[in-house]
Amino acid sequence: MIDIVSLYSFELEKLLTDNGFQKFRANQVLSWLKKGVLSFSQMTNIPADLIGFLETNCYISHAEIERKLVSKIDHTVKYLFSFNDNECVESVVMKYHHGYTICISTQVGCKMGCTFCATGMSGYSRDLTASEMLAQIVSAQKDLEIRISNVVLMGMGEPLDNFDNVIKFLNIVSSEQSLNIGMRHITLSTCGVVPKIYDLADMKLQLTLSVSLHAPTDYIRSTTMPINKAYSISELIRACKYYIEKTKRRISFEYAMIDSVNDTDECARKLADLLSGMLCHVNLIPVNSVKGTEYVKSNIQRQQSFVEILGKKGVTATVRRTLGSDINASCGQLKRKHKEGGI
Repeated sequence: MIDIVSLYSFELEKLLTDNGFQKFRANQVLSWLKKGVLSFSQMTNIPADLIGFLETNCYISHAEIERKLVSKIDHTVKYLFSFNDNECVESVVMKYHHGYTICISTQVGCKMGCTFCATGMSGYSRDLTASEMLAQIVSAQKDLEIRISNVVLMGMGEPLDNFDNVIKFLNIVSSEQSLNIGMRHITLSTCGVVPKIYDLADMKLQLTLSVSLHAPTDYIRSTTMPINKAYSISELIRACKYYIEKTKRRISFEYAMIDSVNDTDECARKLADLLSGMLCHVNLIPVNSVKGTEYVKSNIQRQQSFVEILGKKGVTATVRRTLGSDINASCGQLKRKHKEGGI
């Protein structure tokens, strides 16, 4: 069966014309997929013979809502979605003054094994298809009756470890025939798969690259992020500078502040030296409490000291506002509870 939502428009046109249907029918089908229909029979302006062909040869990927949590504090919405094979991922919808942003998953689980991340503790099952990434947005929009204008690939999984499917998703979601969400409204987060950062840079897609750095030295980073043993900080920073040079886009560095691990003044000074002169911004994130770890978030004074030290050395930094704190909006925790039968 053909995953029709993962087809580019020209691929769908070829599929239909190769099988005797008129080219314009592709746009009709795409318009229905954009609306989030769940079956071909719902496409009321499509002739019966085409519907029969599609039902026989294609399927529509759908993200089924298994669980939905709504924050009483800021109305952030967290979803647990399931797919055709009953695998589950998490997505989070956040409301900002500029509109709605969704954080989507790109894999079921993750291979990277970052020690402060709940997703990695659940292991890795499989990659998501382009259609399954898109389905998270479509299902959330339909459920909330909103238009989502910004997408963050920062949920479960490492996007650059699922490179081909992610690139296909990016091209489809930004196209006029699909959701038409421009690349400048999309952020892709990576823990530092260096070769793929170079590949992404060469594509010049104009999205925002967010790099999970979380430490200023190889020693600290290697103890919390196993990928650093494959690609050192110096290799990662070289790749980031290449990305900036190629795209002229500012990079966002994510830094989870962990008490007595990476939040000292010395760490701040080393981080400032590392990033000095780069077109970048640092997002400081008080680490989430995750069952199975002993990590404690840095206190407000430590966070503020970090910001001030970076600022004095010319590196802009802000402490990320926490959304959905009452619903455990950070990734991986809802799925773990679901698997354990806790919800």
